[in-house]
Amino acid sequence: MSTKTADRIEKQILLKVPRARVWRAITDSQEFGAWFQIRFTEPFRTGATLRGQITYPGYEHLSGDFEIEAMEPERRFAYRWHPNAVDTNRDYSKEPMTLVEFTLEDTPGGTLLKLVESGFDAIPLDRRAEALKGNDQGWSAQMTAIDEYLQAHS
Repeated sequence: MSTKTADRIEKQILLKVPRARVWRAITDSQEFGAWFQIRFTEPFRTGATLRGQITYPGYEHLSGDFEIEAMEPERRFAYRWHPNAVDTNRDYSKEPMTLVEFTLEDTPGGTLLKLVESGFDAIPLDRRAEALKGNDQGWSAQMTAIDEYLQAHS
């Protein structure tokens, strides 16, 4: 299921693994990097700002900054970042960041992973629509990626 408005993207997926396993896949920076295709050299921790090197084919020249906002064990993981920051000639550091929130719920047969990325209305107008579209497509692919990762590594 997927929802997109002018300010937010919402996705959810039923993962057929226990909540603790999903939690580890989204909050361990090495596991997150494996399915998300980004390499971090430090662990995620609340309040930290980490730079990750993209490993997705064709985008290896890019990096991304993650500001870890919340880690509520086995319930909610949230970070801020610059959405769709793919133009190497643009300085995104002065732009507002969107908020990415993962929440977990037990369901029969596994864990419901919900994702909300919000704050697109604060992104500069000249790139807002492209950022929203790019991230909506990206999150669709990432929902599949985490499912495949967990099927192979659980």
